[in-house]
Amino acid sequence: MSIIKFLTSKTFLKQILLAVVAVVVLCFIMLKWLNASTNHGEFQTVPDLTGKSISVAQIELKENKLVMQIQDSANYNPNYPKFSVIEQEPPAGEKVKENRKIYITLNPSGYRKIVVPNLMEKTFRQAKPTLEALGFKVGKLTYQNNIGKDLVLKMTHKGKTINEGDMLAKTSVIDLVLGNGNRP
Repeated sequence: MSIIKFLTSKTFLKQILLAVVAVVVLCFIMLKWLNASTNHGEFQTVPDLTGKSISVAQIELKENKLVMQIQDSANYNPNYPKFSVIEQEPPAGEKVKENRKIYITLNPSGYRKIVVPNLMEKTFRQAKPTLEALGFKVGKLTYQNNIGKDLVLKMTHKGKTINEGDMLAKTSVIDLVLGNGNRP
């Protein structure tokens, strides 16, 4: 039998027709299954969680059939309560599928601790930018008799002497005792 005769035979045409019908039926079934399993066209609105505690955020997300994923703590923000949500992704009002993870960033309990640098016998002109670059604030300046004018003799925080290597919260106020340039 020649190839041309085979291609024009009733058996071959029936097989081609059956294959086309099978592909169409399989595509139809697959599309219906995808439509049902992916909840096509059904969305949940992401609630605004900013400023809310973890437990309140979890309850709100559960009510909206969404999942909470704590991403990380950020730098302390004094405008928000401790351990509250300060950022979320996706943002509030966004339309998402149910069981979608909502990534939240929490406000830590306070400023992080920073190591106090060695400023002894450095000038005030050197000490001030060093402290400010680390996030500390320069507080009260007092002067003592010392031949080195504006030389850092002592550092205090809330009345207690602090030394190099001590840990203080960022934005802590450090008072400095400086030399006044007079002989003791």
